Amino acid sequence: MSRSIRHPEILDIARREGKVTVEGLAAYFGVTFQTVRRDLTDLADTGLLDRVHGGAVLPSGTTNIGYADRRGLNFAGKLAIARACAARIPHDCSVFLNIGTSTEAVADRMLAHRNILAVTNNLNVATILARNPDCEVVVTAGVLRRADGGLTGGLTERTIRQFKFDFAIVGCSAIDGDGDILDFDMQEVGVTRTIIEQSRRVFLVADHTKFRRKAPVRVAALSDLAAIFTDRPPAAGLARRCETLKVALHVADPSADPA
Repeated sequence: MSRSIRHPEILDIARREGKVTVEGLAAYFGVTFQTVRRDLTDLADTGLLDRVHGGAVLPSGTTNIGYADRRGLNFAGKLAIARACAARIPHDCSVFLNIGTSTEAVADRMLAHRNILAVTNNLNVATILARNPDCEVVVTAGVLRRADGGLTGGLTERTIRQFKFDFAIVGCSAIDGDGDILDFDMQEVGVTRTIIEQSRRVFLVADHTKFRRKAPVRVAALSDLAAIFTDRPPAAGLARRCETLKVALHVADPSADPA
């Protein structure tokens, strides 16, 4: 069966099931895992699917992808982004890390940082950074979002306003063509806006899949950022806007990551 026939069927299955797996598609079509992986890569490159560990999911426009799937989405790219971002966080500073799988990856790269005050509304980040004896970890108050270990709401915002951070490391659900930072959860958006207000420099960590996704709620403008860390160059128009606004654009190479 040719890929021109397989691709529409793969999309039909994804629409019915919400997710496709390499193993399941290989059995369904009677082809090798390698063939299925190439099919999924082709479909992801055209924006029709988002790759996750072991398969793919439909791109989301109004609801976010499940947290477990987000963790596996472009895993190598996130590791490269985390390495590049953590390398630009100095010792002896204060930093906020918000909710997201990319910020968790950055936290894992900060285990050798010295004399760090890290504040977070992400229980997963707090657990990771607790392994660094030279990092004082502060967890905000807030309402626990069980799906991803995030804390949100007015209590979270009030905690954040007690600090002024040297750096904030934030993720997002999508980036619009003009550079607007977008998300799905309005309560989380309020928290992220407060983080940005209380930070001297804001680093956005966002892999290339965020440039082709959509989300309904505007978080911030491109001009609110000091830097973007990603794993593939964005569209030329957005790159030019970064240059005009003096927002540093760091494109990390996943193949260069030693991990």
